[in-house]
Amino acid sequence: MKIDFTKGFNKQFEKLPQKRQKKTRDAIKLYLQDATIPSLRLHALKGEWKGHLSISAGGDLRIHFKMVDQDTLLFVAVGGHNQLYK
Repeated sequence: MKIDFTKGFNKQFEKLPQKRQKKTRDAIKLYLQDATIPSLRLHALKGEWKGHLSISAGGDLRIHFKMVDQDTLLFVAVGGHNQLYK
């Protein structure tokens, strides 16, 4: 599986404290190993985020991404719940 990151994701990621960056990396790795793990809380998004998926990286930290094609994931946003759902 190929993964890619938008510039927006990278900027948001850089602003996260080191601990939250690690949680983000760990959640992405876990998703790539087994998307069905309950702690990821994988779900499809609605509204302005329709067409995207979200996983939890612990607490209120969320990672939004979409499947570009069958073999490619594009990570588009990372942050707290109130940062991503305005």
